Amino acid sequence: MDVSVSYNQEKTAYPGIFGWIFSTDHKRIGVLYLLSIATFFIVGASIGVVMRLEMLTPGQTIVQPRTYNALFTVHGVIMIFLIVLPGVPSIFGNFFLPIQLGAKDVAFPKLNILSWWLYMTGALIAVAGLFVGGGAPDTGWTFYAPYTLKSATNIVMPLFGAFILGISSIITGLNFITTIHRMRCPGMTWNKMPLFAWGLYATAWIQVLANPIVGITLLLVIFEKVFDIGVFDPSKGGDPLLYQHLFWIYSHPAVYIMILPGMGIISEILPTFSKKNIFGYKAIAYSSMLIAIIGSFVWAHHMFTTGMSDIARIVFSFLTFLVAIPTGVKIFNWLATLYGGSIEVKTPLLYALVFIFQFCIGGFTGMILGTLSTDLHVHDTYYVVGHFHYTMFGGLGFALLGGLYYWFPKMFGKMYSEKHSRIALGTLFVGFNTLYFHMLIMGWLGMPRRYYDYLGYFQTLHVTSTIGSWILFVGIFYMMGNLIHAGLKGEKAQANPWGGTTLEWKISSPPPTENFEEIPEVVYGPYERKGGQE
Repeated sequence: MDVSVSYNQEKTAYPGIFGWIFSTDHKRIGVLYLLSIATFFIVGASIGVVMRLEMLTPGQTIVQPRTYNALFTVHGVIMIFLIVLPGVPSIFGNFFLPIQLGAKDVAFPKLNILSWWLYMTGALIAVAGLFVGGGAPDTGWTFYAPYTLKSATNIVMPLFGAFILGISSIITGLNFITTIHRMRCPGMTWNKMPLFAWGLYATAWIQVLANPIVGITLLLVIFEKVFDIGVFDPSKGGDPLLYQHLFWIYSHPAVYIMILPGMGIISEILPTFSKKNIFGYKAIAYSSMLIAIIGSFVWAHHMFTTGMSDIARIVFSFLTFLVAIPTGVKIFNWLATLYGGSIEVKTPLLYALVFIFQFCIGGFTGMILGTLSTDLHVHDTYYVVGHFHYTMFGGLGFALLGGLYYWFPKMFGKMYSEKHSRIALGTLFVGFNTLYFHMLIMGWLGMPRRYYDYLGYFQTLHVTSTIGSWILFVGIFYMMGNLIHAGLKGEKAQANPWGGTTLEWKISSPPPTENFEEIPEVVYGPYERKGGQE
């Protein structure tokens, strides 16, 4: 096999677009996910800007209250189920996990393309539900009972779409677990596996174990809605708190489905651009598993105001603080990796530093929500919205973008403009913090979330936050324009433009169809450099 052949040369006989949508090449599937998720992201972000425009002034600005409720529901569904949850594993996991393990593909290539088909099927069903039946759902992306059961809007199709998306996620998780256990190249022991693969491994177990819970829960809501049985509706003898428990048993571990692979990306970027071995490899690797395990037992900190017993609230509050320990281990090890390094300041490193800064804000504000007394004050306020976005968008979103800039030369064989990449990042950083930091202030002052109207007392903060959304939106388009231009007209990338040490940097850019002419044999750890530095 000629290793110079691009992965764009398909192994099947299907021509054109069919060569992509029927491909079993893990790299093509990663690109399919990238294009799909980017498209949905633009739609979801546009809805977010419309929501902020409505909040520019008290009273009605551009939409009716019912429309506003539908907007934040659809925005949440798109951003959570179509972007944040599948994001890093589906794009970079599919593309780079087999290469980092020294394999030619994932364990089950046909199941891999099936997961993308199911992703698109679930997405199309959920989106189609906006335009048929009673129209877009207006209950919020959490679909709490009994609101969901009483709503006259089309709830069933988005719920069924989310159910199918869950199946897609389970398949991806099973595929990654099997690939990591069975497809590692000779010499790649568990303690020589790249940290990005460790993040995917911890995430995959959550995908496999937690997704069935929410899948069954969504089906129960559909059955109750369609057949009028009493599971969650208190008027029929059901228990609405049961829904919250079942939903958050999945949805809080889902936070780590989102963030652990992002942390893996940061663990790849920092040693590469500091020209050092990663500090505390085993601590970072095992802390991913510890976060996944402890994070699966803290779901009820979303429910401190529901009337649960004091003992239960104390236990869940304690466990919430416990999660901060392995998270802190990662952050201190990342900073120690940078200390004393021969740091090369490139765009991926800047994204990693922004991630650490913004994720720390998300983590510290989360500790306030995990404290019983303060949670009672800021529960269901804009403070929660700000915290959530600092964790998910400020954390995962910027990690995903950092990974895109880090691996873009390897994925597409082209280099982007460093100058324009930094301008885009600066715009994103200013816009993001202007938008969401003011939400933390509003929430602390008592501004409820999901409210269509507000007192004039909050208008200055709402105006500032809305201006931040405009800046952020400009940054998003600037960034995408820069990367699209690079993909079309950028300079040809070298095989290893950053000086990375993991296996993906040992092959051509973009990678050959089957990754390796011969399966490699690993002798040293993934980040080991002579004398600690090159």
